[in-house]
Amino acid sequence: MKKKSIFAIGGAVSVFILIGLVFYGKSQTEDAAQVRLQPDNLQLVAMGKKIYDANCASCHGRDFKGEANWRERRDDGLLPAPPHDETGHTWHHPDDLLFALTKYGPAKMIGDGYQSAMPGFEKVLTDEEIIASLSYIKSRWPKEIQMRHDQMNKSADQ
Repeated sequence: MKKKSIFAIGGAVSVFILIGLVFYGKSQTEDAAQVRLQPDNLQLVAMGKKIYDANCASCHGRDFKGEANWRERRDDGLLPAPPHDETGHTWHHPDDLLFALTKYGPAKMIGDGYQSAMPGFEKVLTDEEIIASLSYIKSRWPKEIQMRHDQMNKSADQ
């Protein structure tokens, strides 16, 4: 059991490292390069809640808890939706990567036939709506996590 869990965690970490490497090489994400989430913009966050509830909560949960066993692949080979609260890995990624993953979807970002249950929303949501939904998610993180995420964004910009 421990080997399976270690393998699943290692696989999930590898996928997100790969996503990060692929992301920085993709020219299609140049529009995401200057994205900044705005968790203190109350109007944007209110809009983001509506967008999140309509497009994201069915998988990631209204409480941001994600699906059960999100680190282990299902029988269909796909990973369940991860939590978007402080227990998940969402806050471990800079704003521009979160934006690109939401806009294009992990399958398009990784390529090479990678499959994901997460769709891209580029034909469903505007860039502003994507930023609003992600700003809403970030607004729900504890202040300490928001500050750590801000620091990570600064490091990613260098």
